[in-house]
Amino acid sequence: TGLVGKALQHIIETEPVGSRYGKLPNETWIFASSAEGDLSSAENLGIPAQTNKLYEKYKPTHVIHLCRAWCVELVPDVFGGLFKNMKYKLTFLRDNILINDNILHASYTHKTTKLISCLSTCVFPDKIHSGPPHESNFGYAHAKRMVDVQNHAYKEEFGCNFTSAIPTNIFGPHDNYDLEDAHVIPALVHKCYLAKKNGTPFIVSGTGKPLRQFIFSYDLAKLFVWMLREYDDVEPIILSASKRLPMPSVKAVGFEGHYSFDTTKADDCHGAFKFTPFEQALDLSVKWFVENYDSARTGMNKKP
Repeated sequence: TGLVGKALQHIIETEPVGSRYGKLPNETWIFASSAEGDLSSAENLGIPAQTNKLYEKYKPTHVIHLCRAWCVELVPDVFGGLFKNMKYKLTFLRDNILINDNILHASYTHKTTKLISCLSTCVFPDKIHSGPPHESNFGYAHAKRMVDVQNHAYKEEFGCNFTSAIPTNIFGPHDNYDLEDAHVIPALVHKCYLAKKNGTPFIVSGTGKPLRQFIFSYDLAKLFVWMLREYDDVEPIILSASKRLPMPSVKAVGFEGHYSFDTTKADDCHGAFKFTPFEQALDLSVKWFVENYDSARTGMNKKP
């Protein structure tokens, strides 16, 4: 029910049945939410964990694993956030390891034909392509790295068809637009929206020089469907496209006021597939955000 899950649901419901990215005539897709079970729960005195109960309920032949733990219970009404990543390293590590281990092992024991896990760019090192991930994502990143390790182990020992995708920064409808902890695109869009609404300048942290790598959630959803059908290698695939910000955000929101860069602050780093043009994807995202502002995850509608 999050950003990627909603995108997958949109693609499955709108692409023609039997097409490359649509569902097949004999398929049933289930979009399970966290309300159906705590996937980080462990086995206790022989009682099946909630993950097993979920698998027993649906008996899935294929699974796309988008689940993650963001320690919501530690700071009520706050989703994720850099300060939580840094403060609750062990909790992030343990909860995500439990979720991943439960899902991978349940997929093995229930003889799931194929499992695709969604990793994160935070698994990569900060400056080089070997070494630990950035300190700010220590727990979550190490837990996600272990999914790839487990995929290889299940493949080698049991022959399981487990793999993973590593998307770059994802954006699209149903994103998290909370200014306290949103990633760069939804944060810029929300800031620009408020600047337009209030008639105030639009101030962007940093210099505006860095290039970012992004992927539109609907494109990612199509690529997940492609992986489900055609990709059977255990090695993870990196999925990305690049664009410089924030000019497209200004254009998409229709902001006509003054905007500038605050260089005293750090830059905001939060097969032949045809990607949606970036401006078009951003327009669709902004349109959804504006139309659903009152119900979107903006941080403005939190309970006191």
